[in-house]
This record gives sequence, structure tokens and C-alpha cells, in this order.
Amino acid sequence: MIRVLIADDHPVVRQGLRTFLDLQDDLEVVGEAADGTEALALTESLSPDVLLLDLKMPVLDGLGTLERLAERGPSPRVLVLTSVSDRGDVAPAMRAGAAGFLYKDVEPMALVRAIRAVHEGQVLLAAEAAEAVLAAPVPGPAAAGPASAGAAEPVAPLTDREREVLTLIASGRSNREIARDLAVAEKTVKTHVSNVLMKLGVQDRTQAALYAVRHGLA
Repeated sequence: MIRVLIADDHPVVRQGLRTFLDLQDDLEVVGEAADGTEALALTESLSPDVLLLDLKMPVLDGLGTLERLAERGPSPRVLVLTSVSDRGDVAPAMRAGAAGFLYKDVEPMALVRAIRAVHEGQVLLAAEAAEAVLAAPVPGPAAAGPASAGAAEPVAPLTDREREVLTLIASGRSNREIARDLAVAEKTVKTHVSNVLMKLGVQDRTQAALYAVRHGLA
């Protein structure tokens, strides 16, 4: 079972999501939060696998919630589900640790598939959200220093093997799956992943995957 926590300030939205998600054999809604502060408390007490997170909430908004979760260390996979159409919100949310970004007009079964996908380690974006990410400045070394207008962002100096690992990370592969695909030890993959994150100047696999997409490496 995939344990899901819903964070949204509208009771009708929460109830509708709970009613639909609980119909799925592999999903269980373990709690509901009306704001970011409540979401953080329930995340700690309920240990959900996936957090469905709205961006616009009182007390503590979605972005603030993501940042607090990142400070705590290991946390649930976060799938942003919002009605906000401001493309400027997408990249900050993904950089703060979101594993996916969808809008509330998503088809119900597409939402179910998205929850399953992010739980499995994939990065999933609505089409408009993906366009916003592609247009956003790249974090880390690739964005360092002034760039001339219209100049292409340089790609971090990765070895051929590290590029292979980055491509597989972007496709949602786990370390074990990458080890199997490359016919190497899982410990070796962990070393490669650490080197990739360090060279890209990013904090986690989600940000590395976004980097790969923006640079045409995945």
C-alpha cells in the first residue's frame, strides 16, 4: 500500500481526493492537513509515502513546507497538486524537493498514475510545468558566473559513466536498477550518484533529473 497524506486548505478538495484515492487497491489516505504546519506535523507522526501538496495554503504555504521537509532530512515523496497557474512557482517547488508537479484539472486516473510514479522514484511534471522548468535558470555550477544574453548554459564536467548514471536517474531508476543496467555493484552506483550530485551542485536525485532534462541529457 502507498500511504498518502493530503495537504490542501479546501475541505471539499480534501474529501474528494480521499474518496477517490481510497477506491484504489494500492493507495491509502492516512491523513489530511489544512495548512503547511499541520502537514509537517502529520508527516512526522504518520510517515506517509507520498504527500499531495497544494501550494497556496494559510499559515505555511506549499513552498515553505517543502523547504522545512528538506531541512528535516528523509521525507515522503512530494507531489504538488495545485490550481495555481503561475509558471514561476514550478522551478522553486522542484528545487525545494518536489518529485512532481500537477494541476488540479488533471484526469483522476492520471493523478493515480502520478502518485504511483513518484512513489517509485520517478520525476513527473504536467506539460506546462515541464516547459516552465526548461525555461528556468539552472542551479549549481552551470548557473555560476555572468552569461551573455542568449548563451547556452554550460554542462557540468561529468565523466561518460556519470552521464550514464545521470540519464538513468532522470528515467526514475533506483540505485539497484542502475547497478543492474550497468552491470556494476550497487556500492559503485552510490559513489557515482554522490559524484554527480556534487558536480551538478544539487541536493538530491530530483534536482539532478531536472538538470538532465534541461540540458538534453535525458
